[in-house]
Amino acid sequence: MKIIIPVAGIGSKLRPHTHTQPKALVPVAGKPILSHIVDYLIEGGNKEFIFIIGYLGDKIEDYVKTKYPSLKASFVVQEPREGTGHAVWLARDLVKDGDELLIVLGDTIIDYDLRTLLSMEYSALGVKKVDDPRQFGVAEIDDKGFITKLDEKPSIPKSNLALVGIYRLKNGGKLMEALDHIIRNDMRQNDEFHLTMGIQRLITNGEKIGTFQVGNWFDCGGKANLLETNATLLKRNADVNKQRYHYNNTIIIPPVSIAPNCDISDSIIGPNVSIGENTIIRHSILSDSIIGSYSQLETAILHQSVIGSDAYLKGLSQSLNIGDSTEIDFS
Repeated sequence: MKIIIPVAGIGSKLRPHTHTQPKALVPVAGKPILSHIVDYLIEGGNKEFIFIIGYLGDKIEDYVKTKYPSLKASFVVQEPREGTGHAVWLARDLVKDGDELLIVLGDTIIDYDLRTLLSMEYSALGVKKVDDPRQFGVAEIDDKGFITKLDEKPSIPKSNLALVGIYRLKNGGKLMEALDHIIRNDMRQNDEFHLTMGIQRLITNGEKIGTFQVGNWFDCGGKANLLETNATLLKRNADVNKQRYHYNNTIIIPPVSIAPNCDISDSIIGPNVSIGENTIIRHSILSDSIIGSYSQLETAILHQSVIGSDAYLKGLSQSLNIGDSTEIDFS
């Protein structure tokens, strides 16, 4: 089993955080998005990974080599970026005929049963029913559960089964041949080579490809979604990460994730707060927020906020002596 993880996107919806780091390394619930994906795959016994990198790709390569030194990792640069099909096709020299492939997009965190997926007789794509599938790739299936057609962001969807970004192919070599045909004949859709186009060619040529339902599907493509994912994962791991944080004159309201070497005093932290390592927080109230590493916050009151690494924020502080029948509005 070879695992391909495309992480070449620029993450424009997460700016300004993606100006200095790739989207896959944005932290959520105590570790980067990419680590949530890779850790689960490693737990399943997988050790051979191919990362398709592009924008700030050197940071992803450095992170993987430092965090996972024993991993058999290859890095392929996608430049220019011409779609997920093009990204996977660039790894063709690393995939032999007969190699099983698991392709996992590197910007989403998904709950799925890896063991069940790998034990399936046929190739299969991860799907989830959604109310409005027009913004996703969509799978149409027959009465036996096999895919008959894949449609990328259809204006009039004929199915509500959205593709979530997990693709298990029994023969990676055949997929590469299909993608090679599409790319060499410049068969673009919306100016991109979509991975679904290559898989559709396999289906048209007679290969049976099924689907498997996933659980929670966390799209970390914007601030609101990122914070929602952070809160959900913190709550899920509340028992696993249950530990007593001791900081001077500070109240901790779980669930929270506080990295090592933080200096926190005279503050209220939580719920649903993730704080990176070596961060200083004084006289502050934080809830439902993500704070990066090596940052410093003083007299800050934050809710639904994302603060990057190496940031400094000092808020307002008042000392008041207010008499009777007084109204003050600081808004």
